[in-house]
Amino acid sequence: MKNIVLIGMPGSGKSTVGVVLAKILGLGFIDSDLVIQEEEERLLTDIIKEEGVDGFIAIENRVNQSIETKDRVIATGGSAVYGGEAMEHLRKIGIVVYLKWNYEEIKARLGDLEERGVVLKPGQDLKELYEERCPLYEKYAHITIDCEELSITELAQTIEKRVSGFV
Repeated sequence: MKNIVLIGMPGSGKSTVGVVLAKILGLGFIDSDLVIQEEEERLLTDIIKEEGVDGFIAIENRVNQSIETKDRVIATGGSAVYGGEAMEHLRKIGIVVYLKWNYEEIKARLGDLEERGVVLKPGQDLKELYEERCPLYEKYAHITIDCEELSITELAQTIEKRVSGFV
């Protein structure tokens, strides 16, 4: 089976759903944010503080391009879509699934943006970030799933059905 690559806004449940989906399908699980932290030997928040937004995006793009695996669910960071080369690579090695939520739900789910390591440009607010990223998620996704009113298990099952029909 090809990899299943989850993309979407921070707080959209990529890591949480990814673990459940991997268990349902009997696949391994990779959180690309954790791969970045491991390779850089720093927390995401520290990378952003030390390297700035553009530096972090360059690191994320490089790390995501280097992921070579199969039979895995891969949860990406919300800013992964800024790395065009990495996204094209992930599209080649997997089926990209966009976990789509409305703005109000993302805002309610997120909490402290800085603590979560959300990549915001100076002066940018969450609404602007949401409006900037959504077209990129739609551009790179093979499959888009509206997550409203789905439990984690229902969302994982929906992804399983949609992906099996995609192959």
